[in-house]
Amino acid sequence: MNPPFNVLILCTGNSARSILSEMLFNHLGAGRVRAWSAGSRPAGEVNPVALETLARHGIPAHGARSKSWDEFSAGALQPGGLPAPAFDFIFTVCDNAANEPCPIWPGHPTTAHWGIPDPAHVEPLEARRAAFEDAYQALHQRISAFLALPLESMSRDQVLAAARRIHAGD
Repeated sequence: MNPPFNVLILCTGNSARSILSEMLFNHLGAGRVRAWSAGSRPAGEVNPVALETLARHGIPAHGARSKSWDEFSAGALQPGGLPAPAFDFIFTVCDNAANEPCPIWPGHPTTAHWGIPDPAHVEPLEARRAAFEDAYQALHQRISAFLALPLESMSRDQVLAAARRIHAGD
C-alpha cells in the first residue's frame, strides 16, 4: 500500500461524527491521507456544533458538507466528472450505518467500525457541546493511533486487526 491513502468515513446523517472524522483525518494525515465522509441518509447540512468544535481545536473545515454515500459508490462520478476514488479504508462511526447494506465501493477497502455516541441530539445546548467535545476527543485519539501505524508496510489483515484494537482500546 502506498500513500496517499483514501479513507471514507460513514454515518447515517453525515452531519456530526463523520464530518469530525473527515476533517481530523485530512488535518492529522498531513497529505498521507485523503478523507471523505458520507451518509446513508444525509441530513443535508453539517451540524453547526460540529463546525464550532473543529474551529475551537483549530481544525480547518472548508468544504465540509453533508452528502450521500451514493457519491462514492462504484461507478459514481464526483463533481467535475471524475470517478469516485478507490478507497483503502472505510470506517463506520455510527451503529446504524455499520448495520446497513452498503453500496459497492471502488477499490478493495479494509473496513472497520469505530462506533461513537451521537452528540447531535443531546439537549440542552451546553450538554450537546460537551457531547461533541467527547466525540471529538475519542475520534482524535483513534485517528491519531491509526495514523501512527506503519500502514505502508502492513497487510490488509494487519490493518484490520490494528483498527479493531484501536476501537477496543477506548
